[in-house]
Amino acid sequence: MPSLVMENRVNFLEREHMQDLAMASSYETAMEALSSLITQQRRGDISTLGVNYDKLGRMLKYLKILGLEEHIAGLKIIHVAGTKGKGSTCTFCEAILRECGFRTGLFISPHLIDVRERYRIDGFDISEEKFLQYFWDCWNQLKAMVTEDLPMPPLFQFLTILAYKIFVCEKVDVAIVEVGLGGKTDATNVINKPVVCGITSLGMDHTETLGDTISQIASHKAGIFKPQCRAFTSPQVSDAMDVLRNRAYELKIPLEIAAPLNNKSLDGLKLSLSGDHQFINAGLAISLCKCWLQSTGNWNELLLNEVELPEAFKRGLSSARLFGRAQILYDSSANSNSSSELSKRSSGDLIFYLDGAHSPESMEVCARWFSNAVKENTSSFLSPQASSTSSPSSFYSSITVGNVKDLCGDADTCNEEENIEESNLISKKILIFNCMELREPQILLPRLLNICASSGTHFSKALFVPSMSTYTKVTSAASIIPSDIPAKNLSWQFKLQRIWEKIIHGKDISFEKNSKMDKPETLPPYEFLYEDASHCRPSDNHIACSTVIPSLPLTIRWLRDCVKQNPSLRLQVLVTGSLHLVGDVLKLLRR
Repeated sequence: MPSLVMENRVNFLEREHMQDLAMASSYETAMEALSSLITQQRRGDISTLGVNYDKLGRMLKYLKILGLEEHIAGLKIIHVAGTKGKGSTCTFCEAILRECGFRTGLFISPHLIDVRERYRIDGFDISEEKFLQYFWDCWNQLKAMVTEDLPMPPLFQFLTILAYKIFVCEKVDVAIVEVGLGGKTDATNVINKPVVCGITSLGMDHTETLGDTISQIASHKAGIFKPQCRAFTSPQVSDAMDVLRNRAYELKIPLEIAAPLNNKSLDGLKLSLSGDHQFINAGLAISLCKCWLQSTGNWNELLLNEVELPEAFKRGLSSARLFGRAQILYDSSANSNSSSELSKRSSGDLIFYLDGAHSPESMEVCARWFSNAVKENTSSFLSPQASSTSSPSSFYSSITVGNVKDLCGDADTCNEEENIEESNLISKKILIFNCMELREPQILLPRLLNICASSGTHFSKALFVPSMSTYTKVTSAASIIPSDIPAKNLSWQFKLQRIWEKIIHGKDISFEKNSKMDKPETLPPYEFLYEDASHCRPSDNHIACSTVIPSLPLTIRWLRDCVKQNPSLRLQVLVTGSLHLVGDVLKLLRR
């Protein structure tokens, strides 16, 4: 009998293993299918897809094929456009309304590690099983109806269609939808009657598509406004505000300015997303949620007091989580000591500060956040035992993934376990930077450097490293990361380095005389980190301010080795310039 039980147990485990393998294989097949939808078209180019339909016309055709047209009309949607803070505002809205007791659906972009991050149901990323169910249902139906005039939708359009499919099938009470790009012609803008619309802070971004003035950009964003639909906006510069008001006037709808959240309203709680700018995003989220509750008849007696912030709102604002934006991670792989052994340190500290800022305005915000964050006491970290996955809020607020511990956004909210003698630590601020070539690093890098310097934060070194992600393939969290990334053309990274060195020295620096800077075949010596920018002597071909490293895996490995070599070293590493870069670092750290 025991042998039979054992045999059955083995057979069960084998079947379970085979099912897992089949699921993983199916998921990777789905990623390959998605990758086939990526077009090589550059932003700003005129689309040649389905010339008989404009983008929104195609979207409506796709939705009709899937039988979603009428169902979407029944969704109670919060639609959010903007330049900065769209994802944060949407995440706050989702957490608030979930805490109010509603079944929530959230669609945001881009994803950092896995495409399922774009879709949250009740605070959790959609499961692989459900993702595959809805994905293949949409894929197969659309594939069967492809014509020359109506080809398969490009990637973002398909992902948007999938979001509406998920929300309809999951029967969410509220769907919070973040605009992808612009607003007027964005794929998400097939919504005829959202409950409420919101516009976050506007700035100069995607100018090749949206126009090169703030007024033109505001006009695109205002394209999500609909008749008989209340609209809210964060405070804007006058040119942008005029455009938003004019559009609201044309549609005869009220446009209200959402005041930033007053910190005192939280009664001692902390916003879960870091940075002073999050009070602006939180204020807009509060206005949107109140309007949604009122418009749907859910502003009940428990929430009737508008003078004070409802408790559910406070819980949502203090538990919302969004990776890759003002996120702090402590890399514990470099230091395996238990807390009782911290006095006998065998390795230094390696702390990553992740923010996907890529526009001039968001880079300013990132610089202020980083400058404030590094001044906090980062020697106290969350205990893995304190983490829990019993609810979305606890899952996101205290998580240990692989060799990485996710810290509280504000360091003073973290649990203090040990006090380390700060005077014994050598603290170095390091920058890891990359950006897309259509960005303007000659604007981004000076803003970052100058704002940090004005706050007393100075980078010892800058590392310019290419991203691992490619724009021709969609990968998953399970995708294999090769130990040796194939060599890439590093000309863009060298251009970034030249811009940085010119900022530091006030003049162009020629690297042609220094072969090591032209061909980074070897990693810098560990001593490289100890030379501050003030020791740069370009006349002696001694470039101590920056370096180019050919791959991210090499970079992370080198930083880990550096802190292992010196137990008194604390590296505070800002990773910024691109959400793709941030996602790649997250993927490496969790392995």
